[in-house]
Amino acid sequence: MLRRRNRRGRPPSVARVVHFAPTVQVILPCLDEAAALPWVLSRMPAGCEPLVVDNGSTDGSPQLARSFGATVVTAEQRGYGAACHAGLQAAGADVVAVMDCDGSLDPAQLVRVLDPLRQDRADLVVGARRAACAGAFPWQLRLANREVARRIRRRTGVPLRDLGPMRAAWRQPLLDLALTDRRSGYPVQTVVEAAAAGWRIAQVDVDYHPRQGRSKVTGTPIGAWRAVRDISAVLAAGSG
Repeated sequence: MLRRRNRRGRPPSVARVVHFAPTVQVILPCLDEAAALPWVLSRMPAGCEPLVVDNGSTDGSPQLARSFGATVVTAEQRGYGAACHAGLQAAGADVVAVMDCDGSLDPAQLVRVLDPLRQDRADLVVGARRAACAGAFPWQLRLANREVARRIRRRTGVPLRDLGPMRAAWRQPLLDLALTDRRSGYPVQTVVEAAAAGWRIAQVDVDYHPRQGRSKVTGTPIGAWRAVRDISAVLAAGSG
């Protein structure tokens, strides 16, 4: 168990609740993911309802998602954090999960991430990626994520191995964290603020597959630079 507490303690709304409602909503930030969406949506576990957050797709992703029965909402502001926040606001379930919909993560493994919440062993669960095959996790991405994890450990005391894009938490306490980052720093800010609030933070292994298409965040030099900038800003600011 990964743990960090301070004088603020755990949110009471998290500490009291130990049972899930029948449905968990899965927030899927989406920007031109038509190639991967059919596979992702077809592998949602029972009780997990996909909530696709379109962030300006031009490849028909919203229409495709609806054809598979997914709920689709629009995030007008561009950015990963903006899409996650729009999904969080639109969700109605007590528990939400977030994951990429580019085919790099298997929705069937959401049960691994949700189990610590179901068992009241954690308030926030983060999936740690492990390569499912050769070439799934390029060395430069592993190196960058190792450095991010190291800086998170130094900033918060939470010994994360990897800040992967699959995570789960209780919706209202997550909203109560009042996260402000709307770009690539959103996952880091989630952990920083949750740790500062005394949340129990757990990590479980999830398989990482080659994504379909180029990453919108680290797939180009400018995208990688922006991600580093956003993450560095969050870690520098933190929570007092």
